[in-house]
Amino acid sequence: MAEEKNQDAKQDQPQQSLIIHTQYIKDFSFENPNSPQMLVEQEGQPEIEINVNVTANPQPQDRFFEVVLHIRASAKRNDKDMFLAELSYAAVISVGEGVDENTIHPIVMIEGPRLIFPFARAILAQTTQAGGFMPLNIQPIDFVRIYQQGMESAAAGSA
Repeated sequence: MAEEKNQDAKQDQPQQSLIIHTQYIKDFSFENPNSPQMLVEQEGQPEIEINVNVTANPQPQDRFFEVVLHIRASAKRNDKDMFLAELSYAAVISVGEGVDENTIHPIVMIEGPRLIFPFARAILAQTTQAGGFMPLNIQPIDFVRIYQQGMESAAAGSA
């Protein structure tokens, strides 16, 4: 009787749709090309540029993917480079058996990077601060919009 209740309880529990198995820095670079001059001179407001891209690579195991969040951040003041940071932060994720084949791609490309973004953001904030600048606090990213733009670009490219 107790065994039947346990099996019923397992069937009632929703399967996890996404599991992060590990996350790591895949590639990282920080350049401080005009130091110490840019650290001493505080004249003018810096111009910050941030570019974000997401890739996913299927793994040999079924429903496993390596999701890589690429962030490139640069800052200039008075047309002089302050810093350049490039981070590829990755995670190995798997998608649950209960997930429909048609929804795997959006889950991997939206939820995967959304879950690892806070860690990448912290790495960039700590690194820019260690480089002598104010910590770079990147605002939350709309990964749904990035996914939609990528799909539109792919559709336009195949047309």
